[in-house]
Amino acid sequence: MHFPRNQTIFTRDDTHFIKVVFILLFYSVLSFAGNTLDRPNILWIVSEDNSPFLGCYGDENAVTPNLDRLASEGIAYDNAFANAPVCAPMRNTIITGVYASQLGCQNMRSKYAIPERFKFLPQYLHEAGYYCTNNAKEDYNTTKPENCWDESSSKAHYMNRNAGQPFFAVFNTNLSHEHKIHFTSLIEPALLQHRPEDMLLAPYHPDLPEMRKCYATYHDYVTKMDEKMGELLAELEKNGLADETIVFYYSDHGGVLPRSKRFLFESGTKIPFIVRFPEKYQYLAPAGPGERDDRLISLVDLAPTLLSLAGIKIPAYMSGHAFLGEQKTADPVYVYFLRQRMDERYDMMRAVRDKRFRYIRNYLPQRKYGEHLSYLWRSTSTRAWETAFKAGKCNDIQSRFWGYKAPEELYDVTNDPHNVHNLANDPAFSDDLERMRIALKQWVRENHDTGFLHEGLMIELAGEQTIYELTHAPDYPNERIIETAEMASDADAPDMAELITRLADPHPAVRCWAAAGFAVPGARAKEAVPELKKLLADPVADVRITAAEALCKAGEKKESLALLIGELKNENPRVQLYALNVLDALGDDTQAVLKELFLAAMNKKERDQYFQRAYMHLIQTLRPGWEDYIVW
Repeated sequence: MHFPRNQTIFTRDDTHFIKVVFILLFYSVLSFAGNTLDRPNILWIVSEDNSPFLGCYGDENAVTPNLDRLASEGIAYDNAFANAPVCAPMRNTIITGVYASQLGCQNMRSKYAIPERFKFLPQYLHEAGYYCTNNAKEDYNTTKPENCWDESSSKAHYMNRNAGQPFFAVFNTNLSHEHKIHFTSLIEPALLQHRPEDMLLAPYHPDLPEMRKCYATYHDYVTKMDEKMGELLAELEKNGLADETIVFYYSDHGGVLPRSKRFLFESGTKIPFIVRFPEKYQYLAPAGPGERDDRLISLVDLAPTLLSLAGIKIPAYMSGHAFLGEQKTADPVYVYFLRQRMDERYDMMRAVRDKRFRYIRNYLPQRKYGEHLSYLWRSTSTRAWETAFKAGKCNDIQSRFWGYKAPEELYDVTNDPHNVHNLANDPAFSDDLERMRIALKQWVRENHDTGFLHEGLMIELAGEQTIYELTHAPDYPNERIIETAEMASDADAPDMAELITRLADPHPAVRCWAAAGFAVPGARAKEAVPELKKLLADPVADVRITAAEALCKAGEKKESLALLIGELKNENPRVQLYALNVLDALGDDTQAVLKELFLAAMNKKERDQYFQRAYMHLIQTLRPGWEDYIVW
């Protein structure tokens, strides 16, 4: 349409009308943003260390009326998992939306830096106008950014926000934490709500009085935890906010009966997970109140899911997938798991699960499942189980925890929820084994999994850069390192000739894994003795230590044991701890250097707490009574 140059298109009245229309449109946009982004309040109520020991999950020992009611009002997820079976690396994953093993934060209670671009979840929510509070546990396994929370303390509360401001609030209770079963021997059975004789035990646990009492005591604490969750929910109602708030309940990982927390079985990683939507936000719910959802979810998905619910664009770097909100993704086929150093004990396991199978890869099968870990051994039931095993009072399933791990484990969780029948060598499941194996191999490669670097080496190589930056550098041989680790722990016959070749590889991580391949049970370490001896002079301590362990397995003990003792004086505390772990694993061989072990460790007055724990156990094992002379 053409208008003459000087012709008036709008009259004064028309102009006024247009102004009114624009004003109305402007506020409509704001209103629309307020409704679509009409950001719901989000409340997380979090328990610690408990598997789905709830009535709504079918636990016959459970007394959990409050969470059962929450499930009847919300949606219970039947396939919810923690990606790590212990708190610090799991909380790192939750707060970043990135697997801890991508960031170098997979080792328990480490404080390695991560790149600044990996923000914590509350930072995004705070920028979008949320009032963010945490009451009170953090334990993020890395340095917390400044201004991460509006409040983070035992007094932090959503009621401290500005009027009308949406909130994201976390309340954490430790009422079901592992320490609650440390003193079960002091509790009178008559004081327990749950009767020990009524407890249903897992098949891998021997039927011992201490075990039954542990079950009963722990279920009592789960009931106390449930009471606390009821109080938090009642408080939300009392404050008139239940109709405006989406409530999440979950446990930070599984536990806490022996062989659960810290291990990649169902018992260590399967968790209760419930979400309740008020009527106002039912349109965001995947099902109606009281229904179940069998989607595979894991705690790495929490951060992107909350951003999706809040209308905030999910950063591309996040590893998790939103399972609610406008950015909800298609149901995944797999969820993934990781285990690395647990307090004073080095290990490396990765796992993958679909809706039927759980596949576990043990990269260090030379380490037993039941390695002594001082915090776990505080439980009377753990000590009683070990005593029963040593006395020959455990059956095959109950004894397996105390032996070496198989390189690969495959469990049909539908028919074997306790993971006691390893199908990895069953030809009937070879296709499933290969499918799960491929899925795990792809995952660790895509993530540039930093766990393939021994911790001391990881610290040394990273220097001033972050571990993430180290493993994503163009010259980092990601594929070769992972491939060597897989060869070293090959369930079939390892390629010894190729491993010997890789003992001279330019990269220390490759040399380290090649040497580890000669330390596994049944490895033909004598074939590599000349090359392994050369590694005793390697410039990298973790390589020297790994070679020394392999040489001891080959009968070349004198020089190797001396080297291990020497590494106890290393300036890197993680190298010291690794050498001590190897000395412990060598068992009676270490008796030959008992005096040197005692003196070398005592040369330093200040020691890392994990070193102290491992050292005390080793001394107690080799020479009971000597620990009385140790003063740190």
